[in-house]
Amino acid sequence: MTGQHATSQDTQTQESQAVQSDSPERELYLDAAASDAVPASVIEAMTPFLTEGYGNPSSVHASGKTAARALDAARASFATDLGAHAGDVIFTSGGTEADNLAVKGIALAQIRRERETRAAAASASTPTRASTPIPASASQHSPAHRILISAVEHPAVAQSAQWLHDFFDFEVVRIPVDAQAHIDLDALSREARRGATLACIMMANNEVGTIEPVSRAVRICHDAAVPVHVDAVQAAGTIPVDFRGLDADTLAVSGHKFGAPKGLGALLTRSRVAIEPIVSGGGQERGLRSGTPNVAGAIALAVALHEACAGIEERDAHLAASRDALIKAICEAVPGATLTGDPVNRLPGHASFTFPNVNGEALLVDLDARGIEVSSGSACAIGRHEAPGTLLAMGLSETEAKSALRFSFREPLHHTDIRRIAQALRASMTALHAM
Repeated sequence: MTGQHATSQDTQTQESQAVQSDSPERELYLDAAASDAVPASVIEAMTPFLTEGYGNPSSVHASGKTAARALDAARASFATDLGAHAGDVIFTSGGTEADNLAVKGIALAQIRRERETRAAAASASTPTRASTPIPASASQHSPAHRILISAVEHPAVAQSAQWLHDFFDFEVVRIPVDAQAHIDLDALSREARRGATLACIMMANNEVGTIEPVSRAVRICHDAAVPVHVDAVQAAGTIPVDFRGLDADTLAVSGHKFGAPKGLGALLTRSRVAIEPIVSGGGQERGLRSGTPNVAGAIALAVALHEACAGIEERDAHLAASRDALIKAICEAVPGATLTGDPVNRLPGHASFTFPNVNGEALLVDLDARGIEVSSGSACAIGRHEAPGTLLAMGLSETEAKSALRFSFREPLHHTDIRRIAQALRASMTALHAM
């Protein structure tokens, strides 16, 4: 027994030393859900439009026309890879701006319509000395001033809805989710039937990786005449996205999640939904997003998305196999680890956990020192480590939510990397006296 115990200790020591000796050689980046590298092919495609074809696409001279043609080609390619039409694409500075434009723009367009309806009714009425103002509810067919959002939406959506509440008195209705972060479709149906300006449902959750039943949610909302905005920031370039097939009214995309530089994104829109611009200026991007178009950025978006979508089904199968192997290895290395989100219907390169007896931020820092870069589920705000809202909405306690870590990647992991991650995690838990 003594010899076996010594052998076990020696093995653990060797594993720990192996993990630590690996760290300076190569860091393992497992935070692709936050941002990913820009491939050389994307940089090569965009560079000529920074150095040679730098004309303003709104200009009528030859250089401007060259830039305009490149912008049109990028828009068409980008649209095709998302199941959209070129005219659906509004280029933005990223997913956050796209979400803001959809949520605020649709609500402000409704306010404009209601004001115009009241003004038209007032001008058509016969003025009398005792006339009274026409109430805001004069347009009986206008939907209620309510914004429906899932309880796990990204802050870009949630805070845009809150802005509408703060400045225009919209009611924000948060639709609950289950323990795996799936939106409650029955609750969504009940609220949609009460009327709403807009419903917002993310396609895939950034924190726990759950893929939402968006198609069913869109049908439910449209049956109640409620338009739908889909935040596809974590989905686009990772899983297939078919905008027209989904029948959503708007859809937000962010380029740095699939290999484009940061600060690039788009909002896909259907002409059937009115949107008020939130950036005023020269009327570019169909009048919805003024500002000189970023031609090089649009090309980067299109090329990065096209490369990400090429062979996506086969790549996703390999990613899912790596994900499942990583989940198994982590659960074996740390028996108290609990997978969060849907165990099957989740993003292929996404594994998220809570861990017993430890703070996620402390665990992240210790893993970082061992060359393993991951993301914590908590966000630091003014020196406080706050529990992530998604996990709280799923029913986890604050302590459990604060122990969360996310492992995300866009290329399949080698089995030696999976073993190294599990060993490092066990070593970190031990160092933090959590096991």
